Formats: sequence, C-alpha cells, structure tokens
Amino acid sequence: MRVRFWGVRGSVPVAEAGSLRYGGNTSCVSVELAGGGRLVLDAGTGIRTLGATIDPVAEPIHILLTHLHLDHISGLLFFAPLFHPEADVTIWGPPGPGDLRGRLARYLSAPLSPVEIRELPARVTFRECSPEGWRVGDAQVRATQVVHRGPTLGYRIEEAGATLAYIPDHEPGLGQDLDRDPSEWISGYGLAAGASLLIHDGQYTEAEYALTVGWGHSLVADALGFARRTEAERVALFHHDPGHDDQMLDAVAEEAQASWRGDAHLSLARESEIIEIG
Repeated sequence: MRVRFWGVRGSVPVAEAGSLRYGGNTSCVSVELAGGGRLVLDAGTGIRTLGATIDPVAEPIHILLTHLHLDHISGLLFFAPLFHPEADVTIWGPPGPGDLRGRLARYLSAPLSPVEIRELPARVTFRECSPEGWRVGDAQVRATQVVHRGPTLGYRIEEAGATLAYIPDHEPGLGQDLDRDPSEWISGYGLAAGASLLIHDGQYTEAEYALTVGWGHSLVADALGFARRTEAERVALFHHDPGHDDQMLDAVAEEAQASWRGDAHLSLARESEIIEIG
C-alpha cells in the first residue's frame, strides 16, 4: 500500500512562503493499493494537484470523504477527472440528514459555485458509508463515526497484511482518559488498533487547546496518547493549524518527539511525502 500526502493542512489553505516545507493545501491523501486501484481520502485543496496525475479512464476512482466541512470538500470542483465524460467516480461519505448528493450540492451550486453538481460530465455515484464495510478491489474498507462536530467518519483500510487508519478530524480526549478508560469507550479506537500507519489529527498546542476544547480537534498530547493506546506501528500527525508555519511545526515535532513514549515511528505529515506500508 502506497500512501501519498497531497494536502496536510486543516481549516483553511495557507499560501505563505513560511509554510512551503510542510505545505499549505487542505486534507487529501491518496492510497495506491497493492492489488491495483486507488482510493482518495478527502477532497481538500490538495486534490487539485492529485487530479492532474490521474488517467481518468484507466480505472474507477473512489473518493472517501470523512465529513463535509469546506476544508475537506473545497477541492472537488477542481478535481480534473470529474470533468471527463468517461471517468467513473464514486464519492463516499457519512450518513446525515438528506442524501449525500444533496448535501454536497449545497456547495456545488450557485451562489457558491459556477458549476452545478448535476452539470459534472463524469459518471458520478454518491454512496453513504455502511458500518458493515465494503471492498474496493482487494482492500477491505470500514468507516466509523468519530468525535468531531457534525457527522464525521474515520476510515480503516486493510489489504495484504497492511492497515491504514485515517482519522484527520478527531478529539478522542474529550471527556476521556486515554490511558485508563476501557478501549471500547475511546472514539476511533477500533479503527486505529494495531494499524500499520495511523494518520491522525494533531492540530493544537496546549495553549491553543485551552481555548478550543470541544471544537473537534486534538491536542498534540492527546493524539500521542491515542496513538500509544492503539499501538499503531507508525504515526503521522495531520491537519496542521493554518497559524502554524514551518518553524512552528518544527517546534511541535521536536516537542512531540521529546514526550513520545511509544514504540511507533512518529512524524508530522508533509505534502508530497510518500509512505509505503505492508
């Protein structure tokens, strides 16, 4: 399984010279499966660059949305395969009030968009995720609701002995003791347990989190506590705050490494980084 980061930023894209090393695009990760096929996790602004690398008719495209906040869907209108009439695209997302297509149409319609969702030339199917899971090629995909504002999913993708857990917007420490509470009480635990790679929200410093408790994002220390508890083999902190430039993220990484008590390889995700698992 080949994982590539196309957007690692949270909340809003950043176009500043001081953020070039980590990147300024919002959430988008591609997963190339060992048995063939590709999954796209979220459709933030990073999906625009990804779309330019994809042959839209070579194989079906699956986009897995964790939720419908703008930083996770704002790149859809700029994803080139959606404008190819022979492209076959399935967009998966969380259940909620109204059907998924209708909820996305609130963004892909006037006055917010010059293109209506019904005008997209590609063959697009919209599917709400089932808790029982489903298969894409040789991969088993499972989605579970996690603690974040609004209907929000995390994903677990398993193929050929490798497991990716993708939980980019998540506040597992809200009302929980991540070290002592039973695992079944901890949001997202079943998705991340024993994962080869855990991509997880690590947006806030301690000072920032004091002002943002309940907003749906993780204090870095809670992200580390969650990772330790799940015994993931590798951890990539994700959804970097738009106010954190490269220098600030270097400091966050240094502090996280200093306090890390787990055995997993720990890093902060960067745009264009590729991680092979399995």
